[in-house]
Amino acid sequence: MTGSEPCDACGDPIEEALARTVQLNVDRSEVDSQRLCPACFADWIERYRMKMQPQAPDSEINADTDIIVD
Repeated sequence: MTGSEPCDACGDPIEEALARTVQLNVDRSEVDSQRLCPACFADWIERYRMKMQPQAPDSEINADTDIIVD
């Protein structure tokens, strides 16, 4: 295939129209850039969502195990 480059995650060739680029910038400087196929991009989005989702405080998770000290 002409005009295709490999996905940075899985290595499969991807057409330009299907490729997604994920860039990480810190203070306007590019730290990382990845060119991903649609499946790897979906996996990346899911990992990002899971890591960035706020976690419930332990007191809400284990409300029955709270220790009360007088």
